[in-house]
Amino acid sequence: MAERCDVVVVGAGILGLATAWTLLGDRPGLRVAVVDKEHRVAAHQSSHNSGVVHAGVYYAPGSAKARLCRDGKRRLEEFCAERGIPLRHNGKVIVAVDEDELPRLAELGRRATANAVEGLRELDAGDVRALEPNVRAIRGLHSPRTGVVDFALVCRILAAEVREREGEVQLSRPVTGIEERAGEVVVTTPRGELVADRVVTCAGLQSDRVAAMTGDAGDERIVPFRGSWYVLRRPELVNGNVYPVPDPRLPFLGVHLTPRIDGSVWVGPNAVPAGAREGYRRGSVDLRDVRDVLRHPGSWRLASRYAASGARELVEDHSRHLYARAVRRYVPEVDADDLVAGPSGIRAQAVGRDGAMVEDFSIGGSGRVLHVRNAPSPAATSGLSIARELVDRLYGGGS
Repeated sequence: MAERCDVVVVGAGILGLATAWTLLGDRPGLRVAVVDKEHRVAAHQSSHNSGVVHAGVYYAPGSAKARLCRDGKRRLEEFCAERGIPLRHNGKVIVAVDEDELPRLAELGRRATANAVEGLRELDAGDVRALEPNVRAIRGLHSPRTGVVDFALVCRILAAEVREREGEVQLSRPVTGIEERAGEVVVTTPRGELVADRVVTCAGLQSDRVAAMTGDAGDERIVPFRGSWYVLRRPELVNGNVYPVPDPRLPFLGVHLTPRIDGSVWVGPNAVPAGAREGYRRGSVDLRDVRDVLRHPGSWRLASRYAASGARELVEDHSRHLYARAVRRYVPEVDADDLVAGPSGIRAQAVGRDGAMVEDFSIGGSGRVLHVRNAPSPAATSGLSIARELVDRLYGGGS
């Protein structure tokens, strides 16, 4: 016999769990089931990340990222404070090393001001040295309220509270089909059907495939990129986050240094094409994932656009010495012996047929089914706010 629910949420990462938590907070007694193919919550992007709580410096004013990051950060900080979850504001310094970076740094300052980043201030070389004595820079921006948290812990607390609110978190239950039938939605799994009034999918690395179950994949496809971190042997070399000025020749941000909640410092990540959406080791290959990337015309256009920088990333991915050289641009004291191989993550990046990366958050679907189709960083910071938006859309409170 099919299980009946009011809402099925597909995906037990931070977005799916936050959505279920928000639904049950708004509507006590609602029958909500979160389903996920993995045996634990936060199995992928929600636990394979740097842990940074972003303040909104980088995002285009007026974008969903800018709006939801700012609101989501506030909600996350309140959630953690009320539950005693460690969240430390260690700040972020964005550093310009060369004169040609100064116009881009100034543009970041304008964006951050428009985004009402708390405590933002411009730094000269002396100011940077006062904050980060081992960092080389000619100018910088300081975001003192950038923080760090363990997002996997946040997810575990969310899951526990979903259950306390009488929702269900059903793990090891993959979704194989979603179909609207006569005023309801049928979610097919190997353990039987779930019949719901509404469905929200927050499937991360599998988001395009899950959206395709309802014919709503659009023209974008997920192209996975693996990012590897090193752990800095001398964490005392930095006091807070040290970030670069974005280079328009690169598809991603580049090398940065991130103090973690446990006191360690991660360096990275790089960004190289991944042979598997859920393969975290170098050389991991899933033939279906490779086939889907090769069949998507946007993959080839993206590769052509960033051929030079992509080749450099691939070389640095196999050379600790070359990677250390890239880090020394910002922290001259770092050498290869200071870098210890650390964890890896996979970024679910939606790419259009034209080869353009989808930069902003993207929510698709209509009526009874909503799909989160693109949720790159700062989705974890923004999670509770994205959930608020999804719930409002589900029940008519939003656009």
